[in-house]
Amino acid sequence: MDRLRDRVCLITGSTGIAAAAAVRCATEGASVFVVSRTRDHARDLVDRITANGGTAAWAAADLRVETEANAAVGAALEHFGRIDGVFSVAGGSGRAFGDGPIHELTMDGWDRTLELNLRSQALVARAASRIMLAQQPTTAGSRGSIVLVSSVLALRPVPELFATHAYAAAKGAIVSLATTMAAAYATAGIRVNTIAPGLTATPMAARAATEPATTAFVRRKQPLVAGFLAAEDIAGAALFLLSDEARAITGQCLVVDGGWSVSAAPVVL
Repeated sequence: MDRLRDRVCLITGSTGIAAAAAVRCATEGASVFVVSRTRDHARDLVDRITANGGTAAWAAADLRVETEANAAVGAALEHFGRIDGVFSVAGGSGRAFGDGPIHELTMDGWDRTLELNLRSQALVARAASRIMLAQQPTTAGSRGSIVLVSSVLALRPVPELFATHAYAAAKGAIVSLATTMAAAYATAGIRVNTIAPGLTATPMAARAATEPATTAFVRRKQPLVAGFLAAEDIAGAALFLLSDEARAITGQCLVVDGGWSVSAAPVVL
């Protein structure tokens, strides 16, 4: 239970996958810094971690805003003295902004969806990488590990159910961003990888979980779990990539999808 002992992990988001990862990282010995737009969620998550003997702190920030993203990452550094790992989860659906098929998509919907899902992760990665480049490596030779979050929908689309083109574009760009970052920073001892989750039981997926066609499809499409993935399934993958067990892995996209990518499952509407 000490795979992240003496490490500092910054996690963006405070519910679903982010919450599961924060708890798991703290259990494995990390000092965890949570950044979320929602103060109550961040505070409650940190209270839960510390009540169980973990070390954690939090800051509220809208990571789409450059000054707030920089301040939040800086607060993690000020609080714990370094940043060894970043799990960049914060994001969400663009449906409320009008995301959909591109022939129907407004430019406002496009911009706001990319701000929420791409700009936010890019700003966090930029601020964190600057800190990592300036800090001393660990005894294992690592200056840090950054894990960005993409989506299986960027790689294996299902237009009948998930025709959200701006969201898919943002999540696809995240894979490219991580790959180019990995190439740039490998010699500095900074690893950058991506996780592409399948459909996961999180607040973002609450609407999908009430739709019979979607739930029936996911039972067939994610046969390893016979339905929605648990947030802990993604948290376990993040823990691996943040730890020294993955010290030789960078520039990779780890698809955690319960079999989605390799399963044929026709949509029945």
